[in-house]
Amino acid sequence: MAHSDATEPFDLILMGANGDLALRKLIPALYHLFCDNRLHRQGRIWTVSRSVPSKSAMLALCKAAMLEFDPQVTFNEGTWGEFTDYISFVNMDFEKSLGYEKLQKKLKDVKRQRIFYCALHSKLYPTIAKQLAHSGLITQVSRIVLEKPIGSDYESGALINKCMAEYFSESQIYRIDHYLGKETVQNLLALRFANSLFEHQWNQRYIDHIQITISESIGVESRSGFYEGTGALRDMLQNHLLQLLCMTAMEPPASLDAQAIRNEKVKVLKNLKPITGADIDEHVVRGQYEAGFIQTENGNEAVQRYRDELGVDGHSVTDTFVAMKVEIDNWRWAGVPFYLRTGKRLAKRACEIVVQFKQVPHSIFEMQHKKTMANKLVFRLQPDEGVRLQLCEKRIGHHQQVRPMTLSLKSSNEEEARIPDAYERLLTDVINNNPTLFLREDELMAAWKWADPILQHWQDNDLKPETYAAGSWGPAAATLLLAKDGRLWEENNE
Repeated sequence: MAHSDATEPFDLILMGANGDLALRKLIPALYHLFCDNRLHRQGRIWTVSRSVPSKSAMLALCKAAMLEFDPQVTFNEGTWGEFTDYISFVNMDFEKSLGYEKLQKKLKDVKRQRIFYCALHSKLYPTIAKQLAHSGLITQVSRIVLEKPIGSDYESGALINKCMAEYFSESQIYRIDHYLGKETVQNLLALRFANSLFEHQWNQRYIDHIQITISESIGVESRSGFYEGTGALRDMLQNHLLQLLCMTAMEPPASLDAQAIRNEKVKVLKNLKPITGADIDEHVVRGQYEAGFIQTENGNEAVQRYRDELGVDGHSVTDTFVAMKVEIDNWRWAGVPFYLRTGKRLAKRACEIVVQFKQVPHSIFEMQHKKTMANKLVFRLQPDEGVRLQLCEKRIGHHQQVRPMTLSLKSSNEEEARIPDAYERLLTDVINNNPTLFLREDELMAAWKWADPILQHWQDNDLKPETYAAGSWGPAAATLLLAKDGRLWEENNE
């Protein structure tokens, strides 16, 4: 067994333990950390819920979720039994002081690290912070983890931050974005800053454009209550996509220190060219899925439109898809477009960063296709993490004709190894007080400041999203967004 990573005992208080995020991601991540002996033996996990009546009911939910949502788990009853000894349960209403007093009596030791993980809607964050403070639960060694989206616009985001700052110092606040915990995102930094081959070419002289896609084949499922007031831009683009853009476009940090990395990410956000007024209609595409067919293991499955989903308003204008062309106003990226897109009920589940290099000025070879084939560096974050480089090679048996070939940058000994989930990495970092992969307040506010005019424009002009068939790659306007620049999205290109 591996040596334990956690250096001190801790209390991890998981608020909203019966929610989608906790059951799908957090409980499986904690179970894997336990199996790998990476949690301190005196650590305790407190599952906190308002609607679950007892610990046994909570554990039954957790076990069912493990078996349903975690394909990597080799479930072992004995190990699960040991893991459940780590777990305690508190039934409480997050808006009433009684539950916090109950929690205070249970968390006796004030010297233990206390991590309050808010796996809840951000509108509850100020209430939780206030109640924790009034009940004397916040200690010198407490931290609070906030899930995205933090707020629904600049104003609400600022209000939540202000409230947090009353009770926690900035170093105690961990704003989580799980995409930053993915192994491939770490690899992106390593490939860029440890290899002169890439770093010398990482600029407008050699790169034609960059595409960042996070696509989901699922619909809103049981999250319609949350999703209706949120939409794709708030749920995915303002946080995940902009964070991936920052990691791709940032300047070399002075060191791998948390502040140095976050300083460079903030600079990218501040250099993002604002999209306002008429430019929004030209550079931003907003969509909502209609009925269609999704490919599953059992073949094509008919799915309903967003407006017919349970809990969704029949006249909803919520965006389930957004694509945009973004530019960064600095020397490195002048004139290089970044195309971002995300959506639900798309053709397949994927998350990729595609760096497309400029074509050779003049090709002396016969091509398999009429157009020369540009080199691409593709970082795939899901479903199977990895990095691949597309080059051109001579076709065997053909006189001086070239074709694309792909180099996979996956080391051979990683083939069988289980790639830890992003939440495993991030939970370990929170427990060990390492804020590198978490957002600082100014990062969050810079992202909202940039996204706000787009949301406001949609609202002010009562703009309805363009529809797209479930199982497609989104609205026609998204294809046009690149086509008018003479480019194609990566999937349509294969």
